[in-house]
Amino acid sequence: MGPMQVRQLHPWDIAPAEARAVQERLAMQVIAEGTPEQVRFVAGADIAFEDRQPGRQPASARGAVVVLSYPELRLVEQVEVEAPVTFPYVPGLLAFREVPVLARAFEKLEHRPDLIIADGHGYSHPRRCGFACHLGLVLDVPTIGCAKSRLFGEHGPVPDETGARVELRDGAEVIGLVLRTRRGVSPVYVSAGHHIGVTEAAAWVLRLCRGYRLPEPVRLADALSKGRRPQAAAEPVVEQQRFI
Repeated sequence: MGPMQVRQLHPWDIAPAEARAVQERLAMQVIAEGTPEQVRFVAGADIAFEDRQPGRQPASARGAVVVLSYPELRLVEQVEVEAPVTFPYVPGLLAFREVPVLARAFEKLEHRPDLIIADGHGYSHPRRCGFACHLGLVLDVPTIGCAKSRLFGEHGPVPDETGARVELRDGAEVIGLVLRTRRGVSPVYVSAGHHIGVTEAAAWVLRLCRGYRLPEPVRLADALSKGRRPQAAAEPVVEQQRFI
């Protein structure tokens, strides 16, 4: 086992109603403020499910974790695992399908990340405990949620300018930021996972972009989860640097 320790906060094999109650309890433990210090390694985490027939549960999923050095963003480690999936697909409860698989990958790491970016929502969740929050609590590492689509909340249009952002709100509460990481592409949904504030999370997402819509750790983890070889991008473009 590598240096990562996975905390057993609750059973995973539970009914959806009980899972919602677990999220409500864990939400009180989420620390949605601060920022990591002395970051040397940043990890990206993503998961892919095998093709399935309509209405049938996938038999397994591939969890992928990549570790990049910071600030060089050089790929230093990658781990992928395959594990069975037992929890059903329920919107808002994806952590119960995905975190157990990814936890196995994090346990195998040789390099302990100082920051994790997960392809999913964190605080921008109906119970304020999305996938990124859950992962951050289980691993006790600062974690950011960076999702490709909206799960919850409302927002206005985002200007087509790199670094532009608007607030994602649930009523009067700001639960995330909708961030434009590159001109001409759809924005991403950034939220606090654990041990980081949403403004700081957005700043880190921009620091970790290399000309693509997704930050490098998430982009490379996505490729690995789908069976492709992760290929690091070139140096950041000047336009992005202005907003860091």
